[in-house]
Amino acid sequence: MRPLLYVLPVFMLLTPAAPALAQTAAAASDIATAQVAPAITVSPVAKRVLRDRVIASGLVSAIENVQVAPLIEGQPIEALLVDVGDVVEAGQVLAVLSKTTLELQKSQFNASLASARATVAQAEAQMLEARSTADEAQRVTERTAALRQQGTASQAAADTAQSNAISATARVTVAVQSLEAARAQIALVEAQMANIDLQLGRTEVKAPVAGEITARNARVGSIASAAGKPMFTIIRDNALEVIADVAEADVMRLAPGQTANLLLVGASTPLKGTLRLVEPTIGVQSRLGRARIAVEDESGVRAGMYAEAEILVAEHDVIAVPVTAVGSGPDGATVMKVTGETVQQVAVQTGIREGGWVEILSGLADGDVVVTKAGAFVRDGDRINPVPATN
Repeated sequence: MRPLLYVLPVFMLLTPAAPALAQTAAAASDIATAQVAPAITVSPVAKRVLRDRVIASGLVSAIENVQVAPLIEGQPIEALLVDVGDVVEAGQVLAVLSKTTLELQKSQFNASLASARATVAQAEAQMLEARSTADEAQRVTERTAALRQQGTASQAAADTAQSNAISATARVTVAVQSLEAARAQIALVEAQMANIDLQLGRTEVKAPVAGEITARNARVGSIASAAGKPMFTIIRDNALEVIADVAEADVMRLAPGQTANLLLVGASTPLKGTLRLVEPTIGVQSRLGRARIAVEDESGVRAGMYAEAEILVAEHDVIAVPVTAVGSGPDGATVMKVTGETVQQVAVQTGIREGGWVEILSGLADGDVVVTKAGAFVRDGDRINPVPATN
């Protein structure tokens, strides 16, 4: 009986401490749970400027190549006044053709003109003489008719006077026609003279536009002809463009007037450009479209250079999240939104992507917090220990 009396008081002493032990165990459990929640990097949803760009590449080319050909045929080239690389103005003389043959023809036409003028003077004198004769014949006819009525002249004399008057009138008509023919000959020779003067003026081959000479096929001593290669090729106004290949999916996003940055091989800074034309067809084999981007500053740029282009399609102030925060699934794009310490999977609609950021069109609001990396080992409803991103 003595041992039983000893154990009972000890049990009775321990019973009042049981609630305290339970509370201590629960607190330890909470601490353990808090320690188990993983530390996950989170990022706020914030506004930033994003730019939608289309990447393209191609070669620099002239917007318009102007080919200069001689305006007269068969004349030898006497002198060439410009070379490849020269910048010329509109109307500047590029080459000089021989004038010897044309000047000889002009001398011949001068002689013909003098002869035609002499013929006109002779025809005018003949016309005056014919008119004088016709007037006299008309007066004789009138006098003879009066005498015939008085009975002092015969009918034969009257008929002869009438016949002479008719003949004189006919000679006046012939003289007038001869004068007109002589005057027409003068007009013809003067037209031939004007043509010779025009051809003499065209022996100076002039630049039809301003720009840079990129090719010269003319040679001194050769015969100028428009049937062969052009004498010179000029880049009109030295205007250059990049003919860039664009992915088929991006063609419909482009429009004339959009700006672009052009990076040439070996260049340290990009050049500015403006999209001036989007070709209306897609390559059947390549499945690529073409965009023509005008270069704003042509200094240091040469036709044939390779260039990469970034065409700015749109620029907006939008709410954005890191690209890594967006996941994809059967239902589309999602993010892991953080509310307090709980993660919730939210469907979103994305827009512009630039660098490491993506535009959120719907599903989130400015100030929301999301898991920075959607691939982190967290699921919808998990509790986490949010750690703000450092950048």
